[in-house]
Amino acid sequence: MESEKLRIFDEKGKFVGVETRREVHKKGYWHETFHFWLVERVEGVEYIYFQLRSEHKKDYPDLLDITAAGHILATETVEDGIREVKEEIGIDVSMEELHSLGVIPYTNVHHDLIDRELAHVFLLVRKYDMEDFLLQPEEVSGMARIKLDDMILMWEGKLEQVEATGFKMDSDGERAEWNEPLKKEHFVQHEDHFYLKTFARIKKALEESSD
Repeated sequence: MESEKLRIFDEKGKFVGVETRREVHKKGYWHETFHFWLVERVEGVEYIYFQLRSEHKKDYPDLLDITAAGHILATETVEDGIREVKEEIGIDVSMEELHSLGVIPYTNVHHDLIDRELAHVFLLVRKYDMEDFLLQPEEVSGMARIKLDDMILMWEGKLEQVEATGFKMDSDGERAEWNEPLKKEHFVQHEDHFYLKTFARIKKALEESSD
């Protein structure tokens, strides 16, 4: 995986070459990723889904993250990134079903990893049952469903914790129901502005789709 080749870009988003994933994260080159967010509406309330990263992941183990996401390889188009959805959480979706939220640049530094992403962000509004998710165990160990407005309030500093429902995989590979309050520390520490900008674009898309 560390030897995968990624396209790299300068501060203005101009393509400047290709580098290995290892070098990209070591030197902090800007590179492209695919972000997929799943939201559902239930009786007028909007919920957003997060995946729980496996405890065996090298980076950010056992923290909640984007519904599904991954790097776009140098040989791939942005649209090819949709493979991450099936691979990580086991649901079938097509690009035609997704709503583009544009590109959101952000930086995240974690120990010796410097992650500068040009995230191509996409939204799907659809209801799923928790049983519909078939997780890639080495990548994902659970799913959580949280009120979108509560997530916004927490990242604005107006709410200390949010209520989550979902499931975790236990040590025997069985699903265990998961209902507990969560704080910001339970989520991958992407920059606050990344979360707030993403949530704002999701809210705008939801408002436009209901007009």
